[in-house]
Amino acid sequence: MKIAFLSVPVLCLAFLAILFLQSGLDKVFNYKGNKEWFESHFANSPLKGLVGLMTLLITLLEVSAGGLCAAGIFFLIYDGSANIGLIGAQLSTLSILALFFGQRMAQDYVGAATLTTYFIISAMTVYLLWEMVTPI
Repeated sequence: MKIAFLSVPVLCLAFLAILFLQSGLDKVFNYKGNKEWFESHFANSPLKGLVGLMTLLITLLEVSAGGLCAAGIFFLIYDGSANIGLIGAQLSTLSILALFFGQRMAQDYVGAATLTTYFIISAMTVYLLWEMVTPI
C-alpha cells in the first residue's frame, strides 16, 4: 500500500488518539476533579443525578477510543489492516456524540458548538477507514 494513501488515515487516527488518550487519561488520573467539574456543570440539568455514571462511561469511551486509534495506526502501517482503527474512530465519534449530548443538556451551547470540528474529523476518519475495510 502506498504511503501517500495511508498518510491521511494515519494522521486522522493520530489526532483522535492524542485527543482521547489525553482527555481520557486526565479523567483517570484526576477522576475526583473531573467529577466535581461535571457535578457543577450539570447541576441545573436533567442529568445531575447521573454525573457519577456519566463520568465513568465517558472515561471508558475516551480511553478505549484513544487506545484503539493508537493501535490502529500500528496495524494500518504494519499490515494495512484498518479494522482496529475503524473501531477506534467509531468509538471516537460515539464519544463526541455523548459529549455533545451532555453539553446540550447542560445548555452549554458554545461548548457543544466547539465539538463540531471534532465530530467532523472523527466522522471523516470513520468514512476513510470504512472505505479501506469494505470491498468494492
